[in-house]
Amino acid sequence: LSQTGTRPHLSHRTVDSQGCQTLQTGDRISLGIDGPEFIFETPLTPHPNKPGFPTANQSFSNAGEKEGLTFTQLFPIASTGKHLSQKAYLYPGIATVIFVVSMFVAVGNSAAFNFLLAAYLSGAAYYFIYQLCGKHKPWWILFCSALATVLILLSPLLIGFIVVFREILPGRLPAEGEQISFLPFLIRMFFGAGLMEELLKALPVLGAMLLGNLLRNPWRDRIGVWEPLDGILLGSASAVGFTLLETLGQYVPNIIQNVTLQAGPDAGELVGLQLLIPRILGSVAGHMAYSGYLGYFIGLSALKPRKRWQILGVGYFTASALHALWNASGSASVLLLAAVGVLSYAFLVAAILKARALSPNRAQNFATRISSEK
Repeated sequence: LSQTGTRPHLSHRTVDSQGCQTLQTGDRISLGIDGPEFIFETPLTPHPNKPGFPTANQSFSNAGEKEGLTFTQLFPIASTGKHLSQKAYLYPGIATVIFVVSMFVAVGNSAAFNFLLAAYLSGAAYYFIYQLCGKHKPWWILFCSALATVLILLSPLLIGFIVVFREILPGRLPAEGEQISFLPFLIRMFFGAGLMEELLKALPVLGAMLLGNLLRNPWRDRIGVWEPLDGILLGSASAVGFTLLETLGQYVPNIIQNVTLQAGPDAGELVGLQLLIPRILGSVAGHMAYSGYLGYFIGLSALKPRKRWQILGVGYFTASALHALWNASGSASVLLLAAVGVLSYAFLVAAILKARALSPNRAQNFATRISSEK
């Protein structure tokens, strides 16, 4: 390409890789002795200031702004206070402070301290699941689900469950010191722990579903189970109540009593605390995982009522199998126990992700990945 002519505003314009150039107003093509000559006209424009190099006036202006000090810069809460509850996890922080102060007060009272610690850890574990689900559900509905499970466990209804699943069905728990191989133990756990406990924890979820069908809006939407996310939230909340009562009412007192007889009360309290913490934290991959997974299927049956029994059957037996496998793995291998825990948690989060994709209210879902900002 060559440039000809005497115009002061002529310059070469970029040509693509195939030598094609779109002609515009002012461009000329001339035929000379040496062949065709292409003359492209581009007006000269002043070069704008490059980013990062402000003018002198801008520099003085920016310097003045940086040197200025405002009231909200000195007291950030004056300008960000209204956003604290939405973007700064204000309510979890308030709950943490309340529990910390309460535990200070409860020092020396092991029963009260254990209860406060268990309640805080279980609440934190549930809050993690709640954030993953990303759907708003009234706190009192979730609390009622947990409370209903506790009341069922304390009622004569539990005796009926024990008779059916552990006496009539082959779910009898091994006696202390009884030797039993892995497969028979797994079968017993499937009936005596998996099927029995998962059905028991699902009762509040099923009750909320039935009650929602009888109510009118807005109570219908608040209480009822209309999608898988509703079932996961209520099922996991039910598992919180089950875990708290089972841990504080059975496992921790039993181990404290046994160790106290052998090594004294101080050792008993220490071992009880050591058992309490992993049992509550492990509920995310334990009772919450099984019940939340079954809750997904209960909610899915609300979306697809024509296949309700097939959906409920698959969910019930899968959750029960995971529960039984966890109970039986503890007697076989620690590595197998960890693998089953990871598998159970993976089942739960997979159900949560699928529930968010199926949600009719997906546009209002506030969930995001925990490891990244919104």
